[in-house]
Amino acid sequence: MMNIMAGKTLEQKLAILSDAAKYDASCASSGGQKRDSRDGKGIGSTTGSGICHAYAPDGRCISLLKILMTNFCVYDCAYCVNRVSSNVERARFSPEEVIHLTLEFYRRNYIEGLFLSSGIIRSPDDTMANMIRIARGLRMDHHFRGYIHLKTIPDADPKLIEEAGRHADRLSINVELPTDNAVKDYAPEKDPDQIRRAMADVRVLKEAAKERTHTGRRAPKFAPAGQSTQMIVGADGASDATILQSSIRLYSSYRLKRVYYSAFSPIPDAAAKLPLIKPPLIREHRLYQADWLMRFYGFDVAEITANRVDGNLDLQIDPKLAWALANRDSFPVDVNRAPREMLLRVPGFGTKTVGRILNTRRHRTLRYDDLRRMGANLKNARPFIHALDWTPRALTDTEDLRARFMPPPTQLSLF
Repeated sequence: MMNIMAGKTLEQKLAILSDAAKYDASCASSGGQKRDSRDGKGIGSTTGSGICHAYAPDGRCISLLKILMTNFCVYDCAYCVNRVSSNVERARFSPEEVIHLTLEFYRRNYIEGLFLSSGIIRSPDDTMANMIRIARGLRMDHHFRGYIHLKTIPDADPKLIEEAGRHADRLSINVELPTDNAVKDYAPEKDPDQIRRAMADVRVLKEAAKERTHTGRRAPKFAPAGQSTQMIVGADGASDATILQSSIRLYSSYRLKRVYYSAFSPIPDAAAKLPLIKPPLIREHRLYQADWLMRFYGFDVAEITANRVDGNLDLQIDPKLAWALANRDSFPVDVNRAPREMLLRVPGFGTKTVGRILNTRRHRTLRYDDLRRMGANLKNARPFIHALDWTPRALTDTEDLRARFMPPPTQLSLF
């Protein structure tokens, strides 16, 4: 291993390990503690403008140095490109190299933080200890105030995970796959129960950090941006309903900030034993949309997935529109009278639009153009709403209504 690493420059390692990190999806910094160095103390910030771009849940585009500490790994998870049996080029950063890269990239205004994951080298404890050395070095030795997200290792000593949370803004522990049986089949070296114990420990430490001691002092901060997790989708045969049910349990049990869905693309020598049941990227997108509906729009899993007998989401249209088309007896709704819960179910209405509707209609009756100015997507909404000067008449029940939302056919290139 050392001979392989010795022959690589820092730039070559960066190329390998930044590319290897693209399979880690949970890299948003929303919710991080606000810190900056405009007072002349320290370096970096968690806010502002910042070679990796990611979108936070609040819609901000953030920039992070997103790398693996190493893509060497002692585990042989069937769905992972960096598994021990995979024939990929390997590299490994030292903790000092990661610190150097983070600081230099920040000074050049390339990034506003670090997202760090790693393969398992030697043991979970050794790997976790090295990741902590990086976070601690940035915080304590260089007074780095930027955002740090660490992918923690559930098999590591709980004391190491606790220390990681003292330096990182967010921790994440991967649940890997939607069901325990899938983890046992495709990642037999990983223990679902241990993963859940580690996530529970993070939750307890996070909640304890909010409490005051008997002297009135707060406990040291612990992962102020909370914890998240990542789930591989498409590597096993789990339906979208199963995946979303699993996500709901994770949100409620561990108070996660986010479940990230990572679309599996078949790895050549594993493709024969890993079924890909739907096109990966569009499926990932639909799961994120459904996840959003459950968290912020009052939908439950059964409603979202009831339209198909296989429990999967419609790939051609978004899940809210699919629900509306399947429940046309609930529409059209009167934007001047309908309750918030029903307005949130109108295709084309987001939470901000609904809030504006509720505030404005206290003072006057809403017209069609008012909705446009409020940011409503009226192309989607118009068959499902009444306004003072708009009624869809028979449009809501038109047989070809679904076809109106489909993208127009395109001519494929012959070359």
